[in-house]
Amino acid sequence: MKLSDLSINQSSIIKTVNSNDELKKRFYSFGLTKGATVIVEAISLAKNTIEINIEDTSIGMRIEEAKTIEVETIEVGNTL
Repeated sequence: MKLSDLSINQSSIIKTVNSNDELKKRFYSFGLTKGATVIVEAISLAKNTIEINIEDTSIGMRIEEAKTIEVETIEVGNTL
């Protein structure tokens, strides 16, 4: 599944980043690395940008960039 496929408030773990070296370096500088947990906070109405949260930092990116990030969703169970 791609990061761009997630819905608002959905959590996932980054599996791979499949972008060019320049974009990959920019992602890494934000902490977007394999194994990092990300949460989708917002998606623009035109669905061309996405806002994610990683370790209490909000990051905005284009949907086309989010399509280069392979993720695995985290299922949140009910705990009492």
